[in-house]
Amino acid sequence: MWFIMGTVVGIVILGLFWLIKRNNLSLTWYEWVIGIAGFALMLLTVQNFIGSFLEYEPRAAYMFLLVTGLPSLVLLGVAWQLAARRVKKA
Repeated sequence: MWFIMGTVVGIVILGLFWLIKRNNLSLTWYEWVIGIAGFALMLLTVQNFIGSFLEYEPRAAYMFLLVTGLPSLVLLGVAWQLAARRVKKA
């Protein structure tokens, strides 16, 4: 599982850098920080969600999905909107 997750994370990061370079985008430091925090929180959520299910604790898994998964999606959405609005404005 961890090999597959690491491969997917590597592909996502490589794709992100490729898109940024292809479109000549420049992100501000706070967009990077918010995006990295959201991505790290999403990875933590997935790891704990799978781990809780493997330990037969579905209620804890769903609670962790709600408590950390939702904020990670909010952070990723904020980073995306900040970058999209700044690019649209220019």
